[in-house]
Amino acid sequence: MGAPVMTENVSDEALMAELASGKQDAIGALYARYAPTVLGMAAQALGRPTGEEIVQDVFVAVWKGAPTFDPSRGAVRPWLLQIAHYRIANELRRRSRRPKIQDDPDGGRLAALPDPGPGPSDEAWSAYRQAALRRALEELPPPQRQALGLAFFEQLSHDEIAETLRLPLGTAKSRIRAGLKSLRLRLAPIVALLALAIAGAIALRLASERSRLGREDRALTMLTSSDSRALRMTAPGDPSSAIHGTYRFLPGSPTAVFTISRFPAAPAGSVYRLWARVNGAWLPLGVLRPDASGHARGIAEHPSLATAPERLEVRTETTAVSSAPTGPVVVGWP
Repeated sequence: MGAPVMTENVSDEALMAELASGKQDAIGALYARYAPTVLGMAAQALGRPTGEEIVQDVFVAVWKGAPTFDPSRGAVRPWLLQIAHYRIANELRRRSRRPKIQDDPDGGRLAALPDPGPGPSDEAWSAYRQAALRRALEELPPPQRQALGLAFFEQLSHDEIAETLRLPLGTAKSRIRAGLKSLRLRLAPIVALLALAIAGAIALRLASERSRLGREDRALTMLTSSDSRALRMTAPGDPSSAIHGTYRFLPGSPTAVFTISRFPAAPAGSVYRLWARVNGAWLPLGVLRPDASGHARGIAEHPSLATAPERLEVRTETTAVSSAPTGPVVVGWP
């Protein structure tokens, strides 16, 4: 990576325009300018641990909303702070509706609960899981939480995290590694307790949740590696088109993360599907459903993904999966 771009004299609106055009470094500059203010607002209303989660949520919304931001309707600062206000208000409303979760460090309360039988409450399960994860996250030192948030939610590289936090590169890497290690250690006994104490349908739900969290954890480890690589997928014949995608992988790792940006909604009865050609064969990596801002993200795991693909294509196809690409190519690499 080249020398960091100096952004002190770049306006907020110019940074938003850069972000909308695909220059992801701009989110780091906006984060550095406004994260302390958002954290102060959120921490005052919700406490610091939740406040730090609100900060990440706000800047994910800024990142996704950059393509639709219209400077003629107002400046960046009030727009960004309004997003923060909405997120804080939503969390306050959610808390007012949520049953109070009591601490259960030794599992005594959980063991005394009657067997809920089939059809457990989704709300109760979600509340317990969130409480367990929240406790684990709250116990991480703030510097580790902040570094992990930039790595996962903003998909910043080690160099970009160091620049955003104004830290030496080695310090940024150490915070990421320490945060991942601590989070795994803190979650291990919680997951073990749930696996032993919750039966039937909840046990099946836990297995699914552990699988999902494990995949996201491996994706985070890959994204934060200084050796990870990014391949940019562009529209055939028009590499300057706003529509594009990015495929990130780490040589030797079977996990890949891919994103698309500025995509319109797929035609009725169709989906966007990413294909990778590896060792002469096509491999479907997943369906991508863009949100209102045209962005979507996916994670794929397969032994073949440990090496660079020969070809990547996002195609518009029917919902039925075939053994090879069939629809028109929207973006591709190389």
